Amino acid sequence: MSEFEPDQSAKPPAPPRKRPKPGERRVQILQALAGMLEQPGAERVTTSALAARLGVSEAALYRHFASKAQMYEGLIDFIEQSIFTLLNQIAEREVEPAQRCGKLVWLVLQFAEKNPGMARVMVGDALVFENARLQERMNLFLDKLEASLRQYLREAALPSGTAAPGADAQVRASVLMAFVTGRIQRYARSGFRRLPCEQLEPGLALLLG
Repeated sequence: MSEFEPDQSAKPPAPPRKRPKPGERRVQILQALAGMLEQPGAERVTTSALAARLGVSEAALYRHFASKAQMYEGLIDFIEQSIFTLLNQIAEREVEPAQRCGKLVWLVLQFAEKNPGMARVMVGDALVFENARLQERMNLFLDKLEASLRQYLREAALPSGTAAPGADAQVRASVLMAFVTGRIQRYARSGFRRLPCEQLEPGLALLLG
């Protein structure tokens, strides 16, 4: 072979590995964690298993999150921002308070149905072995949803002249919230087979009728 002829047996150099953009690796970690929580029967996700799924070291995870609890907080941030952003849109578009209640329930259950891993976080199944502050924060999120339901139901009861609209709204909001969390919990514990939104319309008709 002439010294000027290319060596056909030589392999082209491997392309340089693309480095994730700032913040992109954090998103990848959270997506992987949510994906692992979607596995039916998964009890506890370890950082070693999460790192293996991503093909990185555990030390690489901790360059983006100070702890595993912080990773779960990232998932809770996503849940809160997603749901409350949509709830604000409902409040702006829907004038009728009773309709707002129904749409709030639909929204929360649809979100859980489309995000099975997040559903396990919402009802605490994924947080059993984690830092207690995570469950406290999730409880606060659910309390805020119930407060929104209570406000809508109180507004809906005012024109009817109910003797104690506040007390009535509190009871009904509590029942609706138990319905929501029960549906999500059934979904998670059935291995995501019993969908939260199945037969939802007749169920809401009974609760809000």
